[in-house]
Amino acid sequence: QVQLVESGGGLVQAGGSLRLSCAASGSIFIIDTMGWTRQAPGKQREWVATIPSGGATNYVDSMKGRFTISRDNAKNTVYLQMNNLKHEDTAVYYCNVDVRAPGGGVYRYWGQGTQVTVSS
Repeated sequence: QVQLVESGGGLVQAGGSLRLSCAASGSIFIIDTMGWTRQAPGKQREWVATIPSGGATNYVDSMKGRFTISRDNAKNTVYLQMNNLKHEDTAVYYCNVDVRAPGGGVYRYWGQGTQVTVSS
């Protein structure tokens, strides 16, 4: 079993910055892609960014240039640096980690979510 613990959410004024962290622990063989999604009140969950184990990062267009995803493989941790935050970035942010099992197969695990509130 794999556990994900998120941190770093909170209340920030528009134009401010926050850095989210998500640390994975437990029965981890190999971590493939790590990523972040978010869900605003009354809206569907949407992808924010992904970072493969050895490839290029991917972002939703509306977040390019403001958000940066990164990872520390030694710590099994993924980060999301969010700059120039806007009111519409208010949402619960969820991390996800794709873990490769020794016997084959890839399993996706989700964090518990962390609230980000941007005041206008």
